[in-house]
Formats: sequence, C-alpha cells, structure tokens
Amino acid sequence: MTLITKAKFTGRVDQLLMGPDRNAGLEKSALARMDLTFAGPVGDMHAGHTRKSDTHTKTMYPRDIDIRNVRQVTMVSVEELADAAKVLGIPAIKPDWFGANMLVSGIPDFTLLPPSTRLQFSSGATLVVDLENYPCSQVAEVVGHHHPEVQNKVVKAAMHKRGVTAWVEREGVVATGGAITVFLPPNRLYPHWG
Repeated sequence: MTLITKAKFTGRVDQLLMGPDRNAGLEKSALARMDLTFAGPVGDMHAGHTRKSDTHTKTMYPRDIDIRNVRQVTMVSVEELADAAKVLGIPAIKPDWFGANMLVSGIPDFTLLPPSTRLQFSSGATLVVDLENYPCSQVAEVVGHHHPEVQNKVVKAAMHKRGVTAWVEREGVVATGGAITVFLPPNRLYPHWG
C-alpha cells in the first residue's frame, strides 16, 4: 500500500522572496535562489526551529509561548493571485503583498493542497505543507497601500487563494525556474469532524 502518491502534474518555481526583518512588514525582496535548512529559508524572518504561538494557535496555546515552527515557508500561486486580483478588479497582486517566500505555478487549486503534501525540488529539497494560509488584516493593509479602494474587500477575495504554509523536511537549494514534484498524502475524510 502506497501512503504517498506522486501527482500527475508538476509545478514550477516562478519567484523566490526573502524578508529578513519582521518589523519591516510583509513585503519581501526577490532572489534567484534560496537555501532551505531544517530551520527554514536562511535569512528569512519566518525561519527558525520554533516560533511564538499566535492567532493561528490561540485555541490550543496561550500567546507567545515557544512551539514548533511549521510556518517556515509561505507559498502562493500565480493562478490564485490572478483570480483574487480579478475579483478585486485590480491589475495584479504581487506575491510579496501576501508575505510569500515562494511564487509557484502549475499546481491546480494550490491553496487546497492537503496537509502533509510534499513539494520536492530538483535539488531534493522538500517542503511539507502544513495548512492553508488564511488571508488577514495585515495582507489587506498591504494590498490597500497599493490599491486603497479594495482594502476592505481583500480578505474575502483572497479566501482559499492565499496559498499554504510549509516546513522543511529535507534541506537543499531552490532556484527560480525549477520544477516542483508534488507528492500527495492519502485522500480520506475523518468521520468525526466537527
């Protein structure tokens, strides 16, 4: 029995982005290659083996305690950014406006990839999808800085289009233009949901 299945499609790395200073905001600068270690992208504000608990974990932990960092890399897709921009009636949404480390293309319904999906790059570096990265007021503020007329519509327009967060399972280098092989976990539904 195979637990992880190679998908019939492949993706592509369209852009890599880095932001070393959390206080500088979500927007990041482009780079040609990214070194991924078990702590995440070298030099990025979201790297680290641990992180502080926050809004994403408030149902489980008090704020600001150390927990495992499964949000090391934020990824968005070309197709979903275009969809969100179209809904908003603006020419484009740049990936750094959503705080992304990586812009990808060619993976259908990217934000809906299930947790535990593996994204493997040509170097062997592999990311594991943790969860969907829901849009928030910070993202709305950044988009609103560029297009004030849509700020109050961003969260709704970007729902299920802001990509995913991931953590490093295997270290390596990721380069712009590189292929992404997708490995999907078993597709099953937990019968006791809700």
